[in-house]
Amino acid sequence: MKRVVVGLSGGVDSSVAAYLLKEQGYEVIGIFMRNWMDDSVIISEECPWLEDSNDALQVAQKLDIPFHILDLSEAYKERIVDYMFKEYAAGYTPNPDVLCNREVKFDLFLKEAMKLGADYVATGHYCQKEIIEVDGQPMHRLISGADPNKDQSYFLCQVSQEQLSKVLFPIGQLLKPEVRRIAKEQGLVTAEKRDSQGLCFIGKVKLPVFLQQQLEPKTGNIIALEADEAAFHLNGGSSLEELSAPFDWTDMEGQTVGEHQGAHFYTVGQRKGLGLGGFKEPLFILGTDTSSNLIYVGEGESHPGLFRKVIRLRSSEENWIRPDMDIALGEDVEFDVRIRYRQALQKGLLIRTKEGLFIRFEEPQRAVAPGQFAAWYKDGELIGSGVIA
Repeated sequence: MKRVVVGLSGGVDSSVAAYLLKEQGYEVIGIFMRNWMDDSVIISEECPWLEDSNDALQVAQKLDIPFHILDLSEAYKERIVDYMFKEYAAGYTPNPDVLCNREVKFDLFLKEAMKLGADYVATGHYCQKEIIEVDGQPMHRLISGADPNKDQSYFLCQVSQEQLSKVLFPIGQLLKPEVRRIAKEQGLVTAEKRDSQGLCFIGKVKLPVFLQQQLEPKTGNIIALEADEAAFHLNGGSSLEELSAPFDWTDMEGQTVGEHQGAHFYTVGQRKGLGLGGFKEPLFILGTDTSSNLIYVGEGESHPGLFRKVIRLRSSEENWIRPDMDIALGEDVEFDVRIRYRQALQKGLLIRTKEGLFIRFEEPQRAVAPGQFAAWYKDGELIGSGVIA
């Protein structure tokens, strides 16, 4: 009998994952990960950890499986929260859910599960896994979930082959309504529980309050840019390096239209929180400059400054789930790409040059936020990912 440790989050998806594994004959152990201790920034009625742990316990009791609480809060702060603060301070927009899977669920949690003699860990992610053979060796394929409205493969874009080899996704072939139906039929307390929202393991938070724990408010100017100036900066170059260049509009003349409380509190594409009126159309953030504490905005959701045709990826966080499909220097290969969760897949050409890895999109992409993850697919399989520079 194979032993599987299930990450019971207190939600319906992980609850049904545990049930299905037990039905399949596995020896199942449930573990609730407590990764956040500070309730001061949480909107209290949304996903408090105590309620979640109690729901996870009730599910374990109903399924008659062992249950443990694992405190990873110190490591979570170091690996996820501190990383977030560092990224925001530098003007980037990190994705903590992707990092949480890479650093916590499929690293720290996986290692703790192995100490319990586990053969596998399992989660309630809506994605699928398949094993094939490449050059005589097993290769694990990470495939999109069967439910197109719930596919969560994007959040796993930074995991490795070694991590995938130890993971099971029991509900990946199901639709969400089927999962809820199973939970209801089995009398699980989580059957009709709302899906959690907000940061991984923290819940729905007041992000400005969360960031202000370490990032001090700092008054700066909001500068509005005309459409033609912004369009030239983002699309007027000829090389990949020019087209994907980091935000730098310091030599452009714009109109100061207001003040903000810190460039590090804002992200590309953001509309709310500017507190400015008197314009024909809403203002959107085109970019931020944390070194000079400036925010650049444009009028209208179709402002050309919001769109990018080419992006560059950080070499330090490039990850190929399928290392056999990595592209060589001078190669360009077409993939389906998404730059945020729930975005429809976009046609893009991955190009590797001496300067790094680039993605040239078939259609310009709106609100590309540096610090986010770009993930590329082939026929529904997640092949790799990287952080947008």
